[in-house]
Amino acid sequence: MNQYARPESWTFILYRYLPRLTLCSLAWEIAQLPLYTLWAEPHPGRIVYAVAHCTVGDAVIGTTALALALILNRAGEHGTWPGVRIVLSTVLLTVAYTLLSERINLARGNWAYTAWMPVLPWIGVGLAPLLQWVVVPCVAWGWANRKH
Repeated sequence: MNQYARPESWTFILYRYLPRLTLCSLAWEIAQLPLYTLWAEPHPGRIVYAVAHCTVGDAVIGTTALALALILNRAGEHGTWPGVRIVLSTVLLTVAYTLLSERINLARGNWAYTAWMPVLPWIGVGLAPLLQWVVVPCVAWGWANRKH
């Protein structure tokens, strides 16, 4: 049976990884608000909407990346998953997506950085959104795999 069809895989992803990924993403989105011009938005409702929207998007991106990482690594039963390879694959997939997404959304004017955002000069993308996809999946993975 393929790893993505195993009930224990989906139980782990949906009930352990996804909630932790979502909480970590929410915390990150709130913490990085001052790095985006949205922070100066005079209507708090727009800020709340943007944080909620981005957090849901992060949950979709991170969960999809984990599922793809499981497929790419031909992960079998949950207890035998090559954890380091899966996390590295997840991070590579999410960082690649974020590079593309940030470039597109910045070019379209969907969001902008404040002077506080450290920007990688050779690609014009902020460091915070890239670090998010290094830190958050690792923390969510470790937390989800913690023994009770």
